[in-house]
Amino acid sequence: MAEHIHIPADSLKEQEEVHSLIRGCIAHDRKAQRAMYERYSPVIYGIIKRYEYNDESAMEILNDSFLKIFMKLSQYSFQGAFEGWMRRIAVNTITDHIRRTVKEKEVIKNDGKEHDGYVDGNIVEGMAYKELLQVVHTLPDMQKAVFNMYVFENFMHKEISEALNINENNCRWYLNDARRRLKEKIYALKGSKNG
Repeated sequence: MAEHIHIPADSLKEQEEVHSLIRGCIAHDRKAQRAMYERYSPVIYGIIKRYEYNDESAMEILNDSFLKIFMKLSQYSFQGAFEGWMRRIAVNTITDHIRRTVKEKEVIKNDGKEHDGYVDGNIVEGMAYKELLQVVHTLPDMQKAVFNMYVFENFMHKEISEALNINENNCRWYLNDARRRLKEKIYALKGSKNG
């Protein structure tokens, strides 16, 4: 006997609204496109701001992301989380931007050692999200991108290396270097506040 999965009425209604919105956008309905942009742009913008501090550049990436989303909507299969599908397009748009803007790839001097990137959770818990985001934004572009993709997007090194057009060893080095730099900056910041 097949199991019947119960979906709450609120979730079902919301899913139907989203699917209706998607169909409207596919049909080039301007009202549907505006409604989708207004509904999802805060979420997508939040993702972009983890990578890009500059508001003007972040808005450019947001608009590029939605252009791609609208162009690819007919490819959405109506299976799985729509927000996750959009998030993937936004992250790909961000990586395109990073590849264009990182002029010189840093020379990697990998000593073969993994550096301790552990930061005491109590210290991080005492920091506001915006404060943490400011620390992340002090990282060089490539370290920031690799860190965000690995930590927040749950990408594997292979996926990151393909997206950013770097090899996997360099990807690991960027992540370790980002962790090391963040650890130093967080402890310095906490030390200056306590001192």
